[in-house]
Amino acid sequence: MLVKDLDFKGKISKMDIIAFLKEEAQQIHINDFIKTCSFLRKSMEHVHPKYQEEYIKMYVEGYLKSYRDVKNDKTIYEGFVNNDELKKAIILLKQQERLMEEEFGKHNRSFKPYMILSLYTTFVLDEPVHPVGTPFPGGLTVRKMGKIYYCPVKKNNENNPLAVCGFCIAKQESDM
Repeated sequence: MLVKDLDFKGKISKMDIIAFLKEEAQQIHINDFIKTCSFLRKSMEHVHPKYQEEYIKMYVEGYLKSYRDVKNDKTIYEGFVNNDELKKAIILLKQQERLMEEEFGKHNRSFKPYMILSLYTTFVLDEPVHPVGTPFPGGLTVRKMGKIYYCPVKKNNENNPLAVCGFCIAKQESDM
């Protein structure tokens, strides 16, 4: 199944998304993780040095964990995704994939770990891409209160083409 195979006119189930992600995960090799981590390191150049290594470690572990989790996930997920939000996510991820292609060439698979992590956490698990506890400058973190996730930097990054904040399920911290 490819993204283009999803019927956006009908309902898209979480099981449709997990089937797509499982197929994508089957195509990933260790070199893809290495290239993704290299791109990640380069994209973190603007982040305060105090947070760079922690973020890089968090993302790398997140890529590897979500890859393993997707491949091994046997859960039966109930429900459907919001088609408009999924479309928005795919458009943003395609823009980010183009940036990866500019960096590593058109025929690499280095973007797949990032895409899998983003879509799996958001549309299958109903969790934010940045896990609870992710630190941000000023001692702020992603938090969960009840069933709602809060992020201290969402509004600042919603229009950032390198961030997934535009479709992340977390709410802005000040919206509490």
